[in-house]
Amino acid sequence: MPNKSSAAKRQRQNEGRRLRNRIIRSRIRGSSRRFVEIIRDNKKDESELQYKELASLIDRAVSKGVYHKNMAARKKSRMYRLLKNTK
Repeated sequence: MPNKSSAAKRQRQNEGRRLRNRIIRSRIRGSSRRFVEIIRDNKKDESELQYKELASLIDRAVSKGVYHKNMAARKKSRMYRLLKNTK
């Protein structure tokens, strides 16, 4: 338990941020899983659409401070490489 009111407020803020970050990360993991499944099924049109959605989710996570920009670039690069190697 925090002893000061400012520490209690900080704890509440951190908990809210942790939950928000968890939701965003979970959404990205699910989207990347769907992307890989679509790639395995050789659905070219769907894979491009899914890549765009995934890249958008990753970029939004960076803007909210959930991911570092270099990590996001690395994730997008790996997914793009998967997309281009299957065609």
